[in-house]
Amino acid sequence: MTVMEQRGAYRPTPPPAWQPRTDPVPLLPDAEPYRVLGTEAAAEADPELLRRLYAELVKGRRYNAQATALTKQGRLAVYPSSTGQEACEVAAALVLEERDWLFPSYRDTLAVVARGVDPVQALTLLRGDWHTGYDPYEHRVAPLSTPLATQLPHAVGLAHAARLKGDDVVALAMVGDGGTSEGDFHEALNFAAVWQAPVVFLVQNNGFAISVPLAKQTAAPSLAHKAVGYGMPGRLVDGNDAAAVHEVLADAVRHARAGGGPTLVEAITYRVEAHTNADDATRYRGDAEVETWKRHDPIALLEQELTARGLLDEDGAEAVRQDAETMAAALRAHMNQDPALDPMDLFAHVYAEPTPQLLEQREQLRAELAAEAESEGAQR
Repeated sequence: MTVMEQRGAYRPTPPPAWQPRTDPVPLLPDAEPYRVLGTEAAAEADPELLRRLYAELVKGRRYNAQATALTKQGRLAVYPSSTGQEACEVAAALVLEERDWLFPSYRDTLAVVARGVDPVQALTLLRGDWHTGYDPYEHRVAPLSTPLATQLPHAVGLAHAARLKGDDVVALAMVGDGGTSEGDFHEALNFAAVWQAPVVFLVQNNGFAISVPLAKQTAAPSLAHKAVGYGMPGRLVDGNDAAAVHEVLADAVRHARAGGGPTLVEAITYRVEAHTNADDATRYRGDAEVETWKRHDPIALLEQELTARGLLDEDGAEAVRQDAETMAAALRAHMNQDPALDPMDLFAHVYAEPTPQLLEQREQLRAELAAEAESEGAQR
């Protein structure tokens, strides 16, 4: 027998006193994604909540379309659309109390807007203009995170600190399926479970990390199954069913607020449009796949439920669409205005007390700008 075979045959036996810390069975997700719309559970859904979800979904779809158009007009540097994922975005924002915190990824602009951030300010970062664009403390929304999964440890730290201070705060952190392959994902979930931090992790599994399909990201039965390894519950939900996503996230938020610790929620959804306006999605997926998912559109699913229950008629739907158009028109008007940029803002908000190097660079730029202005004045 070879050394490797001997090593492989070795199976240490745990001491008799060993017991699993937690029964893993209650932590396991359901075999199928949880659904509400089109099931008997839909009859119990709050009509006002369904109406609000619908209005935000329609507005979100229009927001995605308008932002995508702005990239083609050169008014945005880049835009990662969440078309097809609006149910996850809206539910994540609406499920939180005012005192709670949202930690978005770069694709979660729509969740940021649904949380109450001005639509123009939410696009400032993607415009390449002046820091985050909004005050995180005003709306309890962390900056949009372009690096994958780096917002997750931040969410855990904030939630843990809030609990130590006695604040009744829950953090909801959003991440894509690709982000679950990052080390930050592991560290955040491990720390959250050990500390029993009041955090909800929402994974939007939209099928691709740019061009990399889920099968090349993980061999796990589902991303929700990863929760068991950390000692937290995993939930699997239909990410295009707005009512189901809201219900599952609401349960997870209540669980966290009551001291039950974190939950990992995997929402099965689909990125209908390309990764960003710089991506050619036809190189790695076919039109037939996209069309199949379009038949499971989150807006259509909710509209069918509302219509069947007599909660929405054509006049009501038209009013919602007009409200969305008003928002889009205001967004266009503001984004078509050239921002007044001050190069000296490069040195603002970098450090609480500027370093000597930063002060030296600031004065160097100030001198260059003054010399340029003097030269232009002389030429006139």
